Amino acid sequence: MLYTLFSPSEGKLSGGDITTDSDILFGYTPRKEILERYNTIVNSGDMETIKALFGIKKESDITPYIEDLFNATKMAAIERYSGVAFGYLDYASLSESAQQYLKRQVIIFSNLYGSILGGDEIANYKVKQGNNIGDIAPDKFYKERFSYQLDLQLMDHEILDLRAGYYDKFYKTKQNYTTLKFLKGGKSVSHWAKAYRGIVLRELAQHKVQSIDDFLALNITALQLEETKITKNKTEIIYSIIE
Repeated sequence: MLYTLFSPSEGKLSGGDITTDSDILFGYTPRKEILERYNTIVNSGDMETIKALFGIKKESDITPYIEDLFNATKMAAIERYSGVAFGYLDYASLSESAQQYLKRQVIIFSNLYGSILGGDEIANYKVKQGNNIGDIAPDKFYKERFSYQLDLQLMDHEILDLRAGYYDKFYKTKQNYTTLKFLKGGKSVSHWAKAYRGIVLRELAQHKVQSIDDFLALNITALQLEETKITKNKTEIIYSIIE
């Protein structure tokens, strides 16, 4: 089976239709400390601390996130995020079977929840990438707690790592894995890499891809395979973006 590792996004959809806590990858107990710390800050009334945590300057933009985390409505993580990559994924337009694939086989690295499956139900939250939650650094917190569990989860499976480089701080796999690089005019792209990660994830879901070989067999519109580089346990597949 193929697991795809994916980044979260700053943008999220509000709302949800579930209030009870359902199961989540590796459970809530290892997350208790960081979730409680976040909830305390968000409901403290200390607007300067809240704005710093969220990375938001206007108090009016804070309102959607001021709620009790443990009683908030929830939705699947793959539906919650709404940034560039998720816009190009366009989850809502996919078939039910493609949506189920994303819920089972995508692991998202949240700045609050850590590593979660696409189908794990989470509340609406706001943590600016790189910010501490109180005195807790999320990347260090989750690397210590979940690296071993992720090694076990991913053991004997293939891995396609579509995360932004920052999320290596949360988890660095010891087994073989594959990454993608996108070039435009011979130069690596940054903003558009988010878009093409979303496009690639959509193709994976539509075709229920279960191996890297199956992935390489896909004909993805606007992408041309240039070369493959192998360094230690990392295979980097390089694509050119075709106008």
